[in-house]
Amino acid sequence: MLASDVRDELSGPNLALGILLLQASPGKFRFGSSTLMEAVILIGAPGSGKSSYCRERLFHTHIRISLDLVRTRFRERLLIDACLSTFQRFVVDNTNPSRLERSGYVAAAKAKGFKVRVIYFRSKVDECLRRNASRQGDQRVPDVAILSFAKKLEPPRLDEGFDELLYVGLTENGFREEEWRDVV
Repeated sequence: MLASDVRDELSGPNLALGILLLQASPGKFRFGSSTLMEAVILIGAPGSGKSSYCRERLFHTHIRISLDLVRTRFRERLLIDACLSTFQRFVVDNTNPSRLERSGYVAAAKAKGFKVRVIYFRSKVDECLRRNASRQGDQRVPDVAILSFAKKLEPPRLDEGFDELLYVGLTENGFREEEWRDVV
């Protein structure tokens, strides 16, 4: 669904959110600049460090789109369409365990000429469970969410259409990025 298709459905808070998004970074992009038109898709279990990585590495350059924040696929689609229509960099901060889930983001971004970078967060289930246990309030997810992710995970592959694919690991010194190697 394109932003123009939902114009009549925008009202109240949705309209205000759209206007704020369009005003989020005036002058920070140049039309036709492929280096600035970038969609980043994060893949990782809850507790693997995705949101922390966003805060540390992407906060000042990308709009963060997360189902944890927007709560519905409709709102997520509106925000993605707004970013694509305004050539705004964005990051999809969801677990994205399957090729099918990732394919919609990739197709939409590629259709608008965006570079697609995927960041895969390698974490063991026990590490994610431990980090999750230390979370407070709404930040904590049921352990079954982590276990379910592990069962659903289809590791990403370059043949999914990504322009760049990175591993990220969380060490005691922070995040460590590595070049991707497809596992056969």
